[in-house]
Amino acid sequence: MSPMEHPKIRFNRLELAGSFGDIGVLLPLALGLVFINKLDATAIFIAAGLYYLLSGLYFGIPVPVQPMKVVAAYALAMELEPGVIAAAGLLLGGILLVVGITNAVVYLAKLVPPAVVRGVQLAVGTLLVVKGLEMILGTFATGEDVFALDGVMVGMVPLGIVLGITGGVVTLLLLDNAKFPAALVVIGGGVLLGLLGGGWEALASIRPGFFLPQWLPFGVPELSDLSSALVVLVIPQIPMTLGNAVMAYTDLSQSYFREDSQRVTNRAACISMGLANVTAALFGGMPLCHGAGGLAAHYRFGARTAGSNIMIGMLFVICAIILGPHLVTLARLLPLTLLGVLLIFAGSQLALTIVDIKQRADLFVVVMILALTLTTNLAVGFLVGIVIAWGFESGLLDI
Repeated sequence: MSPMEHPKIRFNRLELAGSFGDIGVLLPLALGLVFINKLDATAIFIAAGLYYLLSGLYFGIPVPVQPMKVVAAYALAMELEPGVIAAAGLLLGGILLVVGITNAVVYLAKLVPPAVVRGVQLAVGTLLVVKGLEMILGTFATGEDVFALDGVMVGMVPLGIVLGITGGVVTLLLLDNAKFPAALVVIGGGVLLGLLGGGWEALASIRPGFFLPQWLPFGVPELSDLSSALVVLVIPQIPMTLGNAVMAYTDLSQSYFREDSQRVTNRAACISMGLANVTAALFGGMPLCHGAGGLAAHYRFGARTAGSNIMIGMLFVICAIILGPHLVTLARLLPLTLLGVLLIFAGSQLALTIVDIKQRADLFVVVMILALTLTTNLAVGFLVGIVIAWGFESGLLDI
């Protein structure tokens, strides 16, 4: 039986739409790392594409691929050198492989109460909604305009906000439409706007060729790079990765896909991300992870089988090999405000997973994780949430 006929691998409009569901997270951060930190676009998109392909084929269901957000955000804010980012990828990959191969993550997962997992999902979902709103309002910075809308007005309202509202309405109307999937309509309309807004001139500068990433493009990481990466990037990222990209992700995958999600375990997620990060770092790509928010996005916009992973993975790999650094020019056709629309719907889908929380103490844990995440970061929210949940379970705390 060919893959096209396999009941668990489908290629249709909904799978294609779902494959683009999480692009609102991946694309802005990836472009920011290219513009600000001088990472190689070819390496970034080939690594992400291969990870989509291989993880989808192995797990047999939709699998999200995202930049590691703490690493990406800190690297962008501090304008870190690419060697430090590569060092962080190697360290994170090594740690995740050790935690996964030794099965230590199974014991770590037992220490995390269900309310903490839901709190992480609410916090990440809320952060995604906030980032989506920033993209629509024009306050999200990637270091360089992706699709310049600054100063363009429709009456007294900025064009970016008009496009965001329009995209939101279209998405609501088509969210469950199988014939015209919302994500495809929004992305297709955005690309068309990009072309009408002068993108034809940018496309004329593209020179197709044959591009491949280089082995250790930034050299072997020095001890100073490794130590800086460990303190600034790795230690803050680990709690978020275990909370969102492992425990919350596997929980959500099993909720969505039931028996089809048998291979998606905490151990498998760690090993998967470990292998991906070591490989990506060796070729100059960005640190990668799974993530509950990414899965919610893919699922909400139509992805139900590994076909969605195969399609987006092939698209990334082929475009990266043919276009190389020119891929950035192509990506800049899509208005950032419309990526924000997709991000808002992905975030809200993830945040709404808390509907099964009924107990007062569990709701308190969830709210505290959200509050701490918004005022500090997710790692703090995750760790403090565990302590509070333990306090309720042991009887030391009451509310």
